[in-house]
Amino acid sequence: MSGLSPQNSKRIGLLVPSSNSTVEVEFYRALPYDVTLHVARCYLTKIEPASIARLTEDIDREATYLASADVDVVVLGATAPSFLRGKGYDRELIARLTAASGKPATTTSTALLSALEALALEKVALSTAFKSEVNDIAVKFLSDNGVEVVASSGLGMVENLEVGRLPPQTAIDAAKSVDCVDAQAIVLACTNWQSMAVLQELEQELGKPVLSTSQVTLWHALRLAGYRGKIDGFGRLLQEL
Repeated sequence: MSGLSPQNSKRIGLLVPSSNSTVEVEFYRALPYDVTLHVARCYLTKIEPASIARLTEDIDREATYLASADVDVVVLGATAPSFLRGKGYDRELIARLTAASGKPATTTSTALLSALEALALEKVALSTAFKSEVNDIAVKFLSDNGVEVVASSGLGMVENLEVGRLPPQTAIDAAKSVDCVDAQAIVLACTNWQSMAVLQELEQELGKPVLSTSQVTLWHALRLAGYRGKIDGFGRLLQEL
């Protein structure tokens, strides 16, 4: 196989929580050959408000570092840190990332809103890996952005490293548990929760779109980078890129 052509390939710059062991793996498995991934880490071990807020202090420096790799887009691939302070906070983070890197930027929360809009979804059932305090912030963020959360649940996790050790079956069980007739789609939230590989299976069984925050982040990053190819095997959203 020949090497990548620098003129034709795309580069994604990804910022991840330091204890996240999942999002890079899921991206690598789904990315097409002509898109490469370049990663920086921001410190986080616990999924609780104080630790989540601390993570965002590092994003300007790390975005600057990623820009030196001439990435096409910079992405904050972290769910809770991008909705922590409510409506509009994701846009504030994007402005910081863009200012630091000089590149187009997005966050996981922004990507989720964009994906729901692209699929014309207004009512969702939400399942997260988070404890109730953080889960409630997620529900409010979506509601304040015009997305009705008709059902929600959380796994109650605090140690982010432990989230990454959860088997994909937990995502399957959570999606089925939170699904209801009023939900147009199901959202599985936490980029450290192994779920991308089971999205297509869930969609076939439940008969509706199932989104994960890693999946929507990848989708939005590819769009911002200018990639328009379709990716099979990871849910409807990436098939309609």
